[in-house]
Amino acid sequence: MKNMMYLQIGVFVLLAGLCISCNRDKAQDLPQQDRIVLNSSPELFELTSEWAAVFCKLNPEVDIQVLKTSESTIAENLGNTAQLSFVTSSFEAEMNDKALWKVIVGRDIIVPVINARNPYIQEIYEQGISPAGLARILNNPENTRWSSLIENGPDLPVSLYMTDDVTLHAGIAKFLEKEQVSFSRENTRDPKGLVASVQGDEYALGICYLADMIDPRNEDLFANIKILPIDKNGNGYIDYKEDVYASMDEFARGVWIGKYPKKLANNIYTVSSSHPANEGERAFLTWVLTRGHVLLDNHGFAKLPEYERLAQVNIIDGYGIGQPGPGVYTLPKEPGFFTGSLPYILGSLILLTLFMYYSIRIWRREDFPDQESLLPGLAWSEDQVEVAPGLYYDKTHTWAFMEKDGTVKVGIDDFLQRVTGPLTKVKMLPPGARIRKGKKAVSIIQDGKQLDICAPVSGTIREQNAHLTKDSSLLNSSPHVEGWIYRIEPANWFKEVQFLIMGNPYKQWLKKEFQRLKEFITDTIRIENTAYGHVLQDGGEIREHILKDLGPEMWEDFQNNFMDVS
Repeated sequence: MKNMMYLQIGVFVLLAGLCISCNRDKAQDLPQQDRIVLNSSPELFELTSEWAAVFCKLNPEVDIQVLKTSESTIAENLGNTAQLSFVTSSFEAEMNDKALWKVIVGRDIIVPVINARNPYIQEIYEQGISPAGLARILNNPENTRWSSLIENGPDLPVSLYMTDDVTLHAGIAKFLEKEQVSFSRENTRDPKGLVASVQGDEYALGICYLADMIDPRNEDLFANIKILPIDKNGNGYIDYKEDVYASMDEFARGVWIGKYPKKLANNIYTVSSSHPANEGERAFLTWVLTRGHVLLDNHGFAKLPEYERLAQVNIIDGYGIGQPGPGVYTLPKEPGFFTGSLPYILGSLILLTLFMYYSIRIWRREDFPDQESLLPGLAWSEDQVEVAPGLYYDKTHTWAFMEKDGTVKVGIDDFLQRVTGPLTKVKMLPPGARIRKGKKAVSIIQDGKQLDICAPVSGTIREQNAHLTKDSSLLNSSPHVEGWIYRIEPANWFKEVQFLIMGNPYKQWLKKEFQRLKEFITDTIRIENTAYGHVLQDGGEIREHILKDLGPEMWEDFQNNFMDVS
């Protein structure tokens, strides 16, 4: 046995030596990646050209050529070239028909805005304006009154203003599903004029691009300007699925995940027939989404929130490519001692050490951990979900436990954290806030993607788990103990506890939830789409952390079609 081990080590050392020798003497073939050709649709040509010019100024060794190309021509040529192209949302029909690689690099958002001093601002923010109401204003602005838009509104005319922009008018027509929108030239304004008009009239309503309403000094809306909430479903009030207007951060996230009307939020994409193989292209796109992102302001486009930009950078780097440094791209250098042979020597020594260590362990017949425990993200089932004895579980995938002092601790169950994967943030209500069973009580977030979780019981929050604000991963590592969320003074414990389950009934319910999860994956994620095929293993077994690599739209679908149904 020992002789065999020595023979294995000897062979390994010989192979390592050959590898070192070969890599030391082998000539380094540098890729030809200092020239990049970009196609751009006409409306993005100036923006793309400025991106290219600034990047080349930072990196003189790189040459970027930008070609103004119609989107129809880009669509025709995508199958024949791997060049990057910058296009708008009007190109999405082509993208849906082809297996394309794409990254969102910016956005064009049309918003209705009002004066923040409108006397009926509270009613407006509670009720919003429906698409039909907005159409009524645009079709007959001279005769539209606030009383026809909001319940108990004043019988006063709406002072309507619109930015004088043909593209914006076309976007509004698309939203209203009309060929065009007729609009009086008397009420059109340039962006600065529209800001002044809305700020000076309490009963004004403006239609414009969001970027035109942002004060560059603080990256927030201009003073006395607010976005008018849109009641997407027309039910007469802004429900929590539409409520994204509390801050610019909330609004940006709402646009990202689809809570804001998608016809009013046009994405800017870079597309290609495949993932860019050219390192220079990848570095350029990463720069566009980081330091170069501020140039969107110069062309009236809206910037993406930081967490969305990071998600897009991950798509660029999603093939094991490291993220380049802070904004400056450098071509590979000729190998020297530290960039040539030394890494191979050190790597070989490390591999040799590991090989000897595990060979000795095998010789000693030491036990290794089960192989499945070394491979995260494999298939899992309801039998692997941790069910803590003594806890009451709710069908919102939360749990509750009454302490000796009469307060009730609540948290999320192990099933939910296995679905989401690592969580990066928790949004909790403050102590003193009242919560109701079945109503939103906490939000769990993964890189900007969010799920709203309902409370298992009613009561008043007496304490929130302060540890979660510093380390939200406790919800993953210890959902039943260290990862508790609130300590609540219950309002109706003895009645509500009758609707909670524990032990075997909870385990039986979990089996149904697993089946429902498979149906959700099949029906909503559509596993025949290769982009999402990885969420199930062969044989239909569910992979752990299935939501981790899916986009915000899928999280929203999971919220609406799985969590809310519960």
